[in-house]
Amino acid sequence: MNTFNSQRRKLLQYGLGSLGIFAGTTLLPSTLQAASLVSQLTTGAGLLPPDQNGVRLPAGFTSRIVARSGQKLFDYRWHAAPDGGATFATGDGGWIYVSNCELDKQAGGAAALRFNSQGGITDAYPILRHTNRNCAGGHTPWQTWLSCEEIDKGRVWECDPFGRKAAQVRSALGVFRHEAVAVDMQNKQLYLTEDQPDGCLYRYSARSFDADGNPSLADGILEVAEAVDGGFGAVRWHPLPDPLAINTPTRKQVAASTRFNGGEGIWYHQGIVYFTTKGDNRVWAYDTRQQHLSILYNAASYLSPVLTGVDNITGNAAGELLVAEDGGDMQIVVLSAGKVLPLLQLTGHDRSEITGPAFSPDGSRLYFSSQRGKTGRVEDGITFEISGPF
Repeated sequence: MNTFNSQRRKLLQYGLGSLGIFAGTTLLPSTLQAASLVSQLTTGAGLLPPDQNGVRLPAGFTSRIVARSGQKLFDYRWHAAPDGGATFATGDGGWIYVSNCELDKQAGGAAALRFNSQGGITDAYPILRHTNRNCAGGHTPWQTWLSCEEIDKGRVWECDPFGRKAAQVRSALGVFRHEAVAVDMQNKQLYLTEDQPDGCLYRYSARSFDADGNPSLADGILEVAEAVDGGFGAVRWHPLPDPLAINTPTRKQVAASTRFNGGEGIWYHQGIVYFTTKGDNRVWAYDTRQQHLSILYNAASYLSPVLTGVDNITGNAAGELLVAEDGGDMQIVVLSAGKVLPLLQLTGHDRSEITGPAFSPDGSRLYFSSQRGKTGRVEDGITFEISGPF
């Protein structure tokens, strides 16, 4: 972990200059009417010293701990190893934050924290139990959470954030070491990452739709990506002959498929699918309209990169991408407009990783977890809320 002064030198040397090393031409889109974090971070004084919760934040932002692993919240004991997360609006003006539990031996699952319109916690409850290594996942526009199992025969579970309906396994999304999933509602397709050193990028297209036009997750075609020009440029999609991996792992079924070194977080925004690969510290951008792949960020192109250990990702209304670090400097870093700027940093959490970043539905609060807290033990995870001029 860098000290305060060394991190400040990194910001001065790299964080405030033009990125200038994107491979390809895809840039994060911007929306003028939406608040820009980059503009705030470039005009501010950088990250302040740690607050009472050990979080370094820009001026005007505050942190709150909303849950600790093992803490009794209503009738639920908050789970160990909190990982991927998302938020969902409720009818009373409040919201729900969903968090995965990345434990194995059928001790995994997912749970929810419910907030009222003032941000008070009103309930906590499980939405998935007895699964394995629920790492990341993804939200759907039809108000469900897709929880992904990161094991060799891992599956995707569709969960009800409100806790009213039982979770359902969605084997049509493939059986492999799942990491995360993003929904492209414009084309009614889903994109999925695979956490393997020789993992692949997958796309799911439904054959049928419900009355609201939402794709069926039980009846569709799973494809694997081939980046035609050695990992850049045009992309072809190949149907998988055995998506349930009964005889052969999915990543080995199509010889032409492209390998991505440890697929992690994935996010969809305005026709672009962004995803990370931890093995080579890259952030990728796939243009669904042009079917074109490019590298948005590559840590190897920096002498002293601000962002390493790329992992979970999310985005804000301005189209800026927030990347959480697994290790690295334990930061959440903003990528946009040719900039790479830390938004926050956890101090004293050197043996942990930042997981589950997600904005509240109105964009005013950011949630995330330190999976193993300060001790490095899964039993000591901490879930945070950040408020401020987002």
